[in-house]
Amino acid sequence: MSDQVLELSGIAKVYNKGAANEINVLRGVDLTVQAGEVVALVAPSGAGKSTLLHMAGLLDTPDAGSIRISGTEMTGLSDRRRTAVRRADVGFIYQFHHLLPEFTALENIVLPQLAHGVARSSAEDRARVLLADVGIAARADHRPAALSGGEQQRVAFCRALANAPKLLLADEPTGNLDPGTSDQVFNALMALVRGTGLAAVIATHNLDLAARMDRQIRLDGGHLVPV
Repeated sequence: MSDQVLELSGIAKVYNKGAANEINVLRGVDLTVQAGEVVALVAPSGAGKSTLLHMAGLLDTPDAGSIRISGTEMTGLSDRRRTAVRRADVGFIYQFHHLLPEFTALENIVLPQLAHGVARSSAEDRARVLLADVGIAARADHRPAALSGGEQQRVAFCRALANAPKLLLADEPTGNLDPGTSDQVFNALMALVRGTGLAAVIATHNLDLAARMDRQIRLDGGHLVPV
C-alpha cells in the first residue's frame, strides 16, 4: 500500500477570470507528500501559499487539476463529502490561533472530536494527552485570554491533531510569535508531527525553520520549484 498522503496534479487557480486584471495564482502545480514527511513551503507574501494550502485542504476548488488524499480523488466530491474528509483527514493551523474564547484549552480540543462523533470522555482523554505532549497540561482549564501567545498556538496545534488526521497543513504557524517563542513552539509542533507520522506541509517565511524540515519547495510564478 502506498504511503503517499497528498497528491496535487496540474492544480491551476485564476482569480478575476476573464477580467482585465486576471491573476493566475497557480499554474499547473504538482506536489506529492508522503506519510511522515514534513515539507516546507516558502514564498513571499502574495505568491499564493495560502491559496495552495486551501486547495490541498479542500477549502477551495481548483480551476483545473486533480487532488488526491490517501489515493482517493477529491475533485468533484459534494460539499458534504469534502467537509467529512476535512474533518477526518485534514488538520489546519493558521498564523493566528482562532481559538474559541469562551471555551477552555481542553474544550477547544474536545469540540472538533465531538463533531466527529467521539464520546466526550474519550475526547477529553485525548485532549489531555495532546496538551501534555506540547508541555501545557497544567493550562487545560484556562481560557485563551489567560494563555500566552505561545500557549495559545500550542492549543491550536492540539486542536488540529484532535481527530488524528492524515495530513497537516500549516500557514505561518509561528509567524505571530517572537523569535524565542517561535522556536519553542516550532519544536513542539515538530514533536507532535514526528510522533504521529502524518504528512505535513508548513508554509513559512522563516528560512531557519524551513531548513529543519525534510524538504523545501518554493512557489514562484505560480509553479512549485525545489529549493
